[in-house]
Amino acid sequence: MLQQAGYSHPPITPLPQRILLVENSRTFTTLLREAIEQRLELPVSVATSLAEAGELLDREQGWFLVLTGLVLADGDRDEVVAYFVNRGLPTIVVSSVYDEDLRKRVLQQQIIDYVLKNTPGSIDYLVWLVQRMERNRRIAALVVDDSPSARGYAAALLAMYGYHVTQAADGNAALCALEADPAIRLVIVDQEMPGMEGVELTRRLRALRARDKVAVIGISGNSDPSLIPRFLKNGANDFLRKPFSREEFFCRVSQNVDQLELIGTLQDLATRDFLTGLPNRRSFLEHSQRQLAQPGNSGDITVAMVDIDHFKHINDSLGHEAGDQAIRAVASVLQAHTRPQDISARFGGEEFCLLVNDLDEAASALHFEQLRLAVQALRLQFGDSTLTVTVSIGVCRMPARSGNLHQLITEADRQLYLAKAAGRNQVCTAHPHTPSVHSAAALKPQPA
Repeated sequence: MLQQAGYSHPPITPLPQRILLVENSRTFTTLLREAIEQRLELPVSVATSLAEAGELLDREQGWFLVLTGLVLADGDRDEVVAYFVNRGLPTIVVSSVYDEDLRKRVLQQQIIDYVLKNTPGSIDYLVWLVQRMERNRRIAALVVDDSPSARGYAAALLAMYGYHVTQAADGNAALCALEADPAIRLVIVDQEMPGMEGVELTRRLRALRARDKVAVIGISGNSDPSLIPRFLKNGANDFLRKPFSREEFFCRVSQNVDQLELIGTLQDLATRDFLTGLPNRRSFLEHSQRQLAQPGNSGDITVAMVDIDHFKHINDSLGHEAGDQAIRAVASVLQAHTRPQDISARFGGEEFCLLVNDLDEAASALHFEQLRLAVQALRLQFGDSTLTVTVSIGVCRMPARSGNLHQLITEADRQLYLAKAAGRNQVCTAHPHTPSVHSAAALKPQPA
């Protein structure tokens, strides 16, 4: 998808997932189909001829990619490629014989790649290529070049690889597009542009997006040897010299996007709880402290500690797998009750913590009571047993200007203890300046 001026967003409708594998080698199709379905969990249908492929394409919906051989009973090499390209389907050609003339002729058409299937690692490469094409559909790219033909060529290549592409004719338009669209993860920047050259645009771009958020590839036909280090020192991830081949362009782009995703994965491992996907304790403390320190933050800040009741009994009676299921279910309820401006995290074990902004006393009471009731309504099937779960919640509210995070967490934790002692499955709240518990039950310590 191409956009000229302005910016684009990835579609919100479900994306097509079906893959068509057209090949007459049963051994190869079995290996490749199993690898794609097992590693990527994408559905693969197999055809051994153009006629059979056409029947599948007409009968089923939701196709997004074709992998085809060139030796079929009812079509020669050029007919096979044209058949799928004319249908507008992204196509990868898989061949058993290396033929340089054939490779060049095939790559002149709108195909993704030309892959030799009998080389070591070909299955792994094809699985990676399918995964890359599948993921590209959720990524926006920006091409910045004052030449309409050069800009259109790079944009068309990116669109063919599945990216949602924005085009900009100069540096100022590029910066506006980047500020407007947070989905942009890749920027192709030409050096020779009037008003703002590519190196300067890259420097300004880095003030908006860090290296772990956006990959920048500089391009130029200039032979100046200082240009590459200038781009890299000002924030570019890579550089391509014009004219570049389609294969080199695709490999460089894919490598940089792969690196972005790897960085994102490592950041998630460091900041997210593996079992629930919620932020972990460290991430919660860092983000909450930053939020409290923001200037002009004058509203009420609420911290809540949430603990699953009788969790040890769940583990002892149904096993740790049931305990994990209960933790994930409660985490899902917490996520559903976390607004964009709030933070929720797994603190450890069966305990969670929430930071909620700008709720008055009545709204806060309603918010956490609704959370408690939503957890109480859970019914988890585990074997022949139906597992019900409840939580106790301790809450502390303070004006942001008068409290600190440690004080809020400490008081919320004390309120959680009181909620447990008062019978569990309830909310206990400390009010600003005068912490107190609103429960008539005797406060006798009880096991978690």
